[in-house]
Amino acid sequence: MTTSTLDGCGETLGRLATGDVSAFEEIVKEYQSMVFSIAYHFLHDRSLADEAAQDVFLRLYQNLASIVSPQHLVFWLRKVACQRALDMARKLPKTPPVSLQDIREPTAESPDSDPLLSEGLRRLVASLPKDARAVIILRYQEELELAEIARILDIPLNTVKSRLERSLGILREKLHRWSGGIAR
Repeated sequence: MTTSTLDGCGETLGRLATGDVSAFEEIVKEYQSMVFSIAYHFLHDRSLADEAAQDVFLRLYQNLASIVSPQHLVFWLRKVACQRALDMARKLPKTPPVSLQDIREPTAESPDSDPLLSEGLRRLVASLPKDARAVIILRYQEELELAEIARILDIPLNTVKSRLERSLGILREKLHRWSGGIAR
């Protein structure tokens, strides 16, 4: 989050405190992509991620009085989005059904990226245990510092560090096996 974004959010929170209902709409528009992104990376399903995001913003509306600053708002949204997505992920079947709409049609190879590698890496991350996946997503997709991840997941900093190291080791091993043991 940039300083100007947080300043604008502070003004919006002030308007919201005075009863300006349109201010809540502005907050949703500003942060919905962040909340959706977190939920989607846990759930891998757009409709479930939408549902999780709606739940997060409903909870925000119900708990507006507890939000004290723009930084607290961002922290609160990330924490609740992670918790809600993890709760929903626990209730999912182990192997989700695949619809025909989700299967991609064959396309020409993109010269500037390796879609097979990125899709494979996404699947490898998705195969991690939920706790390990949470740390990886928050660190590399949301680009959060380790201390912030510890606060969001409500776990000690050293636990975050060990989960991150363990997760990266698992990913390295899986990537090595997936690539057929070819060293790059």
